[in-house]
Amino acid sequence: MKKYITFLLCILMLSCDDGDLEIETLDFDSIASVQSCGGVSVTSANVLFKINGDEALILELPNGAIKNEVTTEDIAVNINESGSVVYRIFSGTVSSNYFCDVVPPVEPVVTREIIAQDGVVFITTTAVDSVTFEHTIRLSGISLVTEDESRITDLRINDFGNVTTKL
Repeated sequence: MKKYITFLLCILMLSCDDGDLEIETLDFDSIASVQSCGGVSVTSANVLFKINGDEALILELPNGAIKNEVTTEDIAVNINESGSVVYRIFSGTVSSNYFCDVVPPVEPVVTREIIAQDGVVFITTTAVDSVTFEHTIRLSGISLVTEDESRITDLRINDFGNVTTKL
């Protein structure tokens, strides 16, 4: 009996570790609104973000990615070449003030930041009326790699959201 208990204890002590991966999925689908500071611009770079409690998904688009013209083909922005996607976890609930204030608030603090290593942002633009355009932003193949080289693969962020601009 002692042999079996010792054997079971050895198995438990030497069992595999999952690498302490804390983030299993990113789910921003329930967050419908895409936010920005001061509105979306067609003449400069844009920083768009979605907030889910103590998490934020931040998308930076280069100048010219959003245009006030209907697209027949998607505009593609490659991550790490001209755009970026960043996932942040904060020490508490975060608000848009964190991103939009000239001096960001002291709290909450970023406890973890993961920058996308690869992927493409697709932007489709349609005309709502003669002066308003709606831009649908989709993410494809976004590969987030943590500092310990763990990949977050169950990404549920394909549809980033919609933003509108006016002439």
